[in-house]
Amino acid sequence: MAGLTRIRELKINIPKEAKALAEKMLKDLENSKRPYLEAVKTSLDNSFYNSKVGYLTPGDKVVRTELNVSSVQKLARVVFMLEILLGNLNTGSVNTKRELYYMCKGLIRGNKRYKPLDFEDQSESDSIIDFIGDMMKVYREELNCFANDRGGQTYSNQLIVEETMPDGSKATIDLSTLGTSPFMPKNRPQSLRLRTRKKIDFALVIESEGTANTLHTMGFTRRNNCILIGAQGVPSNGVRGWCKLIQEELSVPMYFFGDLDAYTMQNIFRTLKAGSAASLIRNSDFSAPDVKFLGVLPEDVKRYELPFYTVRESDPAEARALKKAKDALENDPFFLDKKNKGLSDILRWLIKEKIRCEQQSYFSVDPKDPIKTEKIILEKIKRGAYI
Repeated sequence: MAGLTRIRELKINIPKEAKALAEKMLKDLENSKRPYLEAVKTSLDNSFYNSKVGYLTPGDKVVRTELNVSSVQKLARVVFMLEILLGNLNTGSVNTKRELYYMCKGLIRGNKRYKPLDFEDQSESDSIIDFIGDMMKVYREELNCFANDRGGQTYSNQLIVEETMPDGSKATIDLSTLGTSPFMPKNRPQSLRLRTRKKIDFALVIESEGTANTLHTMGFTRRNNCILIGAQGVPSNGVRGWCKLIQEELSVPMYFFGDLDAYTMQNIFRTLKAGSAASLIRNSDFSAPDVKFLGVLPEDVKRYELPFYTVRESDPAEARALKKAKDALENDPFFLDKKNKGLSDILRWLIKEKIRCEQQSYFSVDPKDPIKTEKIILEKIKRGAYI
């Protein structure tokens, strides 16, 4: 549990750091120097893949904002938003990004001096919050700012979750008592501890929440000592942190079951496994490096005679996906690393064959057998048909 507990145990003194930043800016102004702020550059060209840890890490590049005519508004907005966030830390209040946007609007409306700081839409205030986190090298959650994403619909007959509440009390959730309803962990898995009734054999992350629900309803978690998670497409921080927690606390094999297409490989699976360039300072605690790609694999299309779609480059969305796949093979440190050659080979195969095969296609193999997809999944795990 070392990775996730580090967030609490080694958390910097945010008010102290913020005060030091403000005092430095003021001192620079008093000395007729231009104050500036620097933040970690969260982009692919500052991303490195460390195969030993298994996630994208930041390089030395920074984004530097120095006071001038074009940047004065951004610097002022940073100080304005930081004061609000520090107020929340002082009172123990929490807010979503959306709520913070409206709090800013309310404060600006009540004070004419703040009018130049007004945000036209939430994306502008979101970028300031993100900049503050990257500048101070702290997680958004450490600033008491929480996204409204959840940690994936989760089913299991063996998993028990203990949550530490804000007041220090404990809440215990036995997933076996939830019937067909899923457990949906909050996006701060650091407050959760896990234990199991029996040994968990594996965790299965499914791209489609609908398919995860189908498998659970048809008895998948009754017949298997497992954890079943519906990721709902591109995994949120909540999903990634939840999967990381499962890997670190339970040390169980984890597999991803999703579509065979360029978008899934780059935007969904890679983000789950290694994090993203936009979250470089968060990837150590919000990624699941040990997750394996179970399918759909290229060889599955022929082996199970799966129906598929032809990718047409005349379609703008599909053309963009193919272009991004080519760019990833040339520039993405994750796909360039030799440890991930098998995943890179899938991208090359997709570019060459120009097909797309969905995870639900397994239901075509034997429509008369309601648990045929489950059988295929278990058979693939047993014979090691994953990457």
